[in-house]
Amino acid sequence: MSSLYEIALTLIPGVGVVTSRLLIEHFGDAPGIFNASRKDLLQVPGIGPKTADTILARTFMQRAEDELQFVERYKIKTLFYNSPEYPERLRQCHDAPVLLYYKGEADLNSDKIISIVGTRNATEYGRDLTQQLVEGLKAQQVLVVSGLAYGIDVAAHKACIKSGVPTVGVVGHGLDRIYPAQHRAIAESMLSTGGLLTEFPSQTKPDKENFPKRNRIVAGLADATIVVEAGLKGGALITAEIANSYDRDVMAFPGRVNDSYSAGCNFLIKSNRAHLVTGVKDIEYLLDWIPAAANQQADAQLSLPLALYGEEKAIAEYLHEYGSSSFDQLQAALEIPQTKLTMLLLNMEMQDLIIALPGKRYRLR
Repeated sequence: MSSLYEIALTLIPGVGVVTSRLLIEHFGDAPGIFNASRKDLLQVPGIGPKTADTILARTFMQRAEDELQFVERYKIKTLFYNSPEYPERLRQCHDAPVLLYYKGEADLNSDKIISIVGTRNATEYGRDLTQQLVEGLKAQQVLVVSGLAYGIDVAAHKACIKSGVPTVGVVGHGLDRIYPAQHRAIAESMLSTGGLLTEFPSQTKPDKENFPKRNRIVAGLADATIVVEAGLKGGALITAEIANSYDRDVMAFPGRVNDSYSAGCNFLIKSNRAHLVTGVKDIEYLLDWIPAAANQQADAQLSLPLALYGEEKAIAEYLHEYGSSSFDQLQAALEIPQTKLTMLLLNMEMQDLIIALPGKRYRLR
């Protein structure tokens, strides 16, 4: 019966998460709210005569009963705000949902939880970096959270499935559907070791206004939010801003200075909204995690080839083979025009991938 009232609390018209939490604090639990008199309800800050009458009318109870039947039929867990199973990190956030719907096996109170977010228009660089990032974090036994959206989000979930890392997708709709529909198979694969999480009841469509709400859960669940690849506009920067408001760590991988898909990451770093990270060792240091021995090799792989394609990759491979090289040797060996080679080397130096030595010589960092 208490689950029915917990669901009902989230369906009261005009009552949001802040007022719901005031009601819980005042009456102790959801049944206590619905057993209260009008006089008692009016003593709660934010509850006026109209809202009190709405609660007493209980016109939403049938909808709550339907939802309870739905979650029981599909074995969906309801995590109420004051229950032990509710994610503790999220509970600390001032606008945390009162009720979550969860289907899956991952522990939402795992010791180490990371959110990975980024652009919907992920490049090959972003997808490869995400895969290597997840592989590098595996030894830390992390839980990875993302939003099941196109681009970096789904790349993170796929990487976790491939690497055997538990991952939870936070969605902006009810659990009676998957959006985008193309990610259904991935979502189903996540259920055995990870899960799907939402604050929205069934029949809730993936409307645009739901996704900023979804983003606050992605940020609130984790110890840190890592932005892999992001433009200046989009959900990834919103998630990063929310994480900052929660006093959670935000980290971003730098991108090329002229790459629009990394402009958001560069902006976060430049404006001191995110720590610059180039590998797993940086993340371990910032979160004060004891480095896992298995991470050392993964980080070595992650911090060099992650941003390298085409001519930059050729430069890195040449320097790896010969240790160091002069500008003229590189130009002759790789047949790259002088002006272009100058820009490529400058970009790689700014990304902390190479070191410029005296005499116009270069080596890998």
